[in-house]
Amino acid sequence: MATYVESFRLPIDEESSLIAKRMAENGGSYGYIDNAYPCGIFGPKGLHEVTFREITIFYGSNGSGKSTLLNLIAAKMELNRVAPHNSGELFDKYADHCCYTMGRDEEGFKYRIPNGSRIITSDDVFDYMLAVRMNNTDIREGIERGKDEWREINADRSGRQGIKVRLTGMENFEEFRANALARDKNVSRRKYLRQIVGQEVRMGSNGETALSYFEAKLKNDTLYCLDEPENSMSPKMQLELKEMLEKLTRYCGCQLVIATHSPFLLSLDGAMIYDLDTAPVDIKNWWELENARVYFDFFMQHEALFRK
Repeated sequence: MATYVESFRLPIDEESSLIAKRMAENGGSYGYIDNAYPCGIFGPKGLHEVTFREITIFYGSNGSGKSTLLNLIAAKMELNRVAPHNSGELFDKYADHCCYTMGRDEEGFKYRIPNGSRIITSDDVFDYMLAVRMNNTDIREGIERGKDEWREINADRSGRQGIKVRLTGMENFEEFRANALARDKNVSRRKYLRQIVGQEVRMGSNGETALSYFEAKLKNDTLYCLDEPENSMSPKMQLELKEMLEKLTRYCGCQLVIATHSPFLLSLDGAMIYDLDTAPVDIKNWWELENARVYFDFFMQHEALFRK
């Protein structure tokens, strides 16, 4: 178990000066600012500093600031990211003025941010699913073309030669390669199509595909910020994701910082949960949070139905 980053401090006391400086840059004595984001989000909540465990969760309703906080951490620590995030003219300056402290290992040496550490958002997962679908569509279309090409190139293995392509240079190398494969008597049509066109990526439901994405992307000994990773997952899939994340922190040396309101992920074993719906922000147990209580109350109202 590892706590690579130990604490993160927000520049709440510097927000006024950051806004004033930006206004001056925009117009001197007649300065203005179009968007002060993320100033004014965390100060009223009394949130100046976050301390971390192996699993730290930011809980809150939409607009509570949990994704903003996650993005500030990722920006300040220069974590790898793919999907862009919402920002404004002050976001980068604000992130620059944040600060963090690293934890120490068992021998007392200060950790460094592990290579490969990154932020993963629900947009990353959706983009992956879209890319897989598009790739599979291209492959299916390529297979149909490949079948026609196979027939043309290798019209009759028992006698007639079919179409033969001569290699004239790199410009027709792929055509020559496909032709040679199709004419090779040791290469079946299935093998030919697999080598020339490729194979479809196996897809299940959206939830199954999202889960397989995390299985492929999450590596050992790494720091991850995860923004609502449960999106598109059924309760059953969320429980499988929960088990995966617990193993990563317990046995594989990962540290996780998660923004979520899923009761299933909120129940991650050993997680420290910041409730951003309260002012001041408070650390709570998962069963004390509103989302969990709503589920509990609903099922208790219908308890008799489940006991039939």
